[in-house]
Amino acid sequence: MSDKATLRQKFWTALEQAQAARFPGTRGRIPNFVGAETAAQHLISCAAWQRARRIKCNPDSPQRAIRRAALAAGKIVYMAVPKLADRRPFIELDPAGLSPAELWKASSIRGAAALGRAVTLDEMPKLDLIVTGCVAVSRDGARLGKGGGYSDLEYALLREAGKITAETLVATTVHPVQIAANGAIPMTRHDISVDLIATPEDLICCPRIFRRPTGVLWDQLEPEKRAAIPVLKRKS
Repeated sequence: MSDKATLRQKFWTALEQAQAARFPGTRGRIPNFVGAETAAQHLISCAAWQRARRIKCNPDSPQRAIRRAALAAGKIVYMAVPKLADRRPFIELDPAGLSPAELWKASSIRGAAALGRAVTLDEMPKLDLIVTGCVAVSRDGARLGKGGGYSDLEYALLREAGKITAETLVATTVHPVQIAANGAIPMTRHDISVDLIATPEDLICCPRIFRRPTGVLWDQLEPEKRAAIPVLKRKS
């Protein structure tokens, strides 16, 4: 964990030094970056994106253009409730119930809460694609998050509930300075890897060399996190 904390600081600093960081900043978060909209265009041009009808996307600023594009394309978007702190841990955004003028608002965290519908795991359909945010990522598919472990836990919950499978693709968008050397990011049993990395310059396809969790790793859950997340209390 100390290695990961050091790596996060390294890549947050790298974005700042490259003058590629945008509001609301880098430290302690999935960092927004210059060129995020262009990176989104690379992702939405690929066949996997175009085939997808239902996607889960992280709520962070650098992926907002992806959420907006998904809604505009008629895709149903699912966003996690912050820290999964609700018995209905995901928000469903169905563009069929939104006006064109509401799509940009709906793609934000506050807008999703106002315009979306909170759903339980049981109410969710099977998903076609996952988009996750990263502090850093490598071409071998290793991913470094911001340290909370929620993206990994969301994946585990969805996999355990049968809403995704081993074949479900995981994509991300990052700035080029967020790409680490292969082998630089330590991966543990609960970490999820990525299949697609979109940057403002390119779309990178990653090999599948890391095993992903098939469900919640109960032995690795801190008691405090289990107590704070309603869906975990019901399953334990």
